[in-house]
Amino acid sequence: MRHKIGNKKLNRTSEHRKALIKNMLNSLVKYEQITTTLPKAKVLRPQAEKLITIGKNDTLANTKRLVSKLQNIETVNKIRKKLSKRYETRKGGYTRIIKAGYRYGDNAPMAIIEFVDRDVEAKRVDKKKKTENKGKEQAPVEKTA
Repeated sequence: MRHKIGNKKLNRTSEHRKALIKNMLNSLVKYEQITTTLPKAKVLRPQAEKLITIGKNDTLANTKRLVSKLQNIETVNKIRKKLSKRYETRKGGYTRIIKAGYRYGDNAPMAIIEFVDRDVEAKRVDKKKKTENKGKEQAPVEKTA
């Protein structure tokens, strides 16, 4: 019997579902917290837990497994170097799902999935800092009529 082997289809084809999960895993590892719908978060959670568990045993074979699943070397290195060290003593339960109300447009249930003991600064990885004109003061433009 094949009880509890399948997963949720999320109303997508298998290729689309695999790409969606891969992209969400990359985003979750990069930002350590993402907002998505509740069914997607529930599908994503076991996948993320397995990646951290694979990353704990830092061997070449496990690195290749992570690369084959994520296809992004930056996120693989973050799992191997940062996240696996952070959760070294924890036996499981690396993520949490927090329900976040309903989406305005279609009333879909939303959720926040995040790593336990996450780095708060990881959320701002891509945001550029506001820089004021450092030593570059522009001369006022004179208008001539």
